[in-house]
Amino acid sequence: MTAHTPPKTYRVKSFGCQMNVYDGERMAELLSQKGITPAPEGEDADLVVLNTCHIREKAAEKVYSDIGRLVKAGREAGKEPLIAVAGCVAQAEGEEIMARAPAVSMVVGPQAYHRLGDMIDRAVAGERATDTDMPEDAKFAALPKRRKVGPSAFLTIQEGCDKFCTYCVVPYTRGAEISRPFNDLLREAQILLEAGAIEITLLGQNVNAWTGVDDTGRDIGFDALVRALAALPDLKRIRYTTSHPNDVTEGMIAMHGEVDKLMPYLHLPVQSGSDRVLKAMNRRHTARGYLKLLDRFREARPDIALSGDFIVGFPGETEAEFAETLALVDAVKYAAAFSFKYSPRPGTPAATMDGQIAREVMEERLARLQNALNRDQYAFNTASVGKTCEVLVERRGKLPGQWLGKSPWLQSVFFTGDAAIGDLVRVELVEAGPNSLAGRVLERVSA
Repeated sequence: MTAHTPPKTYRVKSFGCQMNVYDGERMAELLSQKGITPAPEGEDADLVVLNTCHIREKAAEKVYSDIGRLVKAGREAGKEPLIAVAGCVAQAEGEEIMARAPAVSMVVGPQAYHRLGDMIDRAVAGERATDTDMPEDAKFAALPKRRKVGPSAFLTIQEGCDKFCTYCVVPYTRGAEISRPFNDLLREAQILLEAGAIEITLLGQNVNAWTGVDDTGRDIGFDALVRALAALPDLKRIRYTTSHPNDVTEGMIAMHGEVDKLMPYLHLPVQSGSDRVLKAMNRRHTARGYLKLLDRFREARPDIALSGDFIVGFPGETEAEFAETLALVDAVKYAAAFSFKYSPRPGTPAATMDGQIAREVMEERLARLQNALNRDQYAFNTASVGKTCEVLVERRGKLPGQWLGKSPWLQSVFFTGDAAIGDLVRVELVEAGPNSLAGRVLERVSA
């Protein structure tokens, strides 16, 4: 491989989950620390980082398509960029990416991207490099200090997964469950607040599996961490995602009724309403047990908004078993949810199971499921009309004088009036749509 001119500009393109968004932000901070600046909008970057996700169908093939487009655009412009592939596809594919895509200079996994700066130096010298090691917690200590963030910021507290659901590659691409140290998290949270955040969303593959030791030497769980963060004076709102039903504790349920800064929103994936399918998925919970958990959360916080994840067309799923999923949806009445067709992931047990479902069957079931979920989301939004709540202003709207923000229940709310990004504004919710609500400003709570 030939040597490259040191890159002056970069672009990080992140796909998939909020964990990837967080990782993309941290990689951008690393590159900025190295003196590389973000490429202006509409201009080609000298360095492109494709921060990939392996959850969606044909994720690896889409990466190769992106690489091809970058190469073609670079040739037409007379300057091919340095290309780095990061994230879960990088971890899963590793050297295969290097073999199939000669234009790629760097392949770096989600636990090794703190070494991206050194890899760039090697690429400039003409060396192609792959780093998919999984050191337990080294990357967080090596990452630069957070400097400037928006009013809502992500904070990764836990990574990896030990659940080994039969459809999922996360244990193989993100590694075993690890929890970041308690004091490190409080320190980073304070830095985020000093950098402009007033809301923090705690992230993890199984965020409620977090455990640690507090500064008194006491073993604590996720709920104690949330309570400690809530004690930070400048922090106004706390959210978290994604949770696993098997890691729910009494303290986690109780905190929703006792911690005022914790927003009334719970994302708790179920995946299916059929106990047989759940067992085949190795989910280790039942539909009935899941519903009982949701009842407990609603007892603790009656106005809580519920969200979930669903997979349709898992191998062997019958029409009757899919009907059980629809029945669970009818029982819960989700405020929001994510739903996907099953797609096999190489190396996972489900990929070789008997009873793979035809695509047209999956598509028809997904359409029915999404109709039910959309119906309930619209009903939840409609039931919110007339409520008064605080909205965190995140950005300008499309119309002059319009602002867009999030309600406590994670609904998008737009309004016009006296506000600025980062304000908490008290609004009356006056009109509901399928995906957002209109609000009328009552007062600015904080600025």
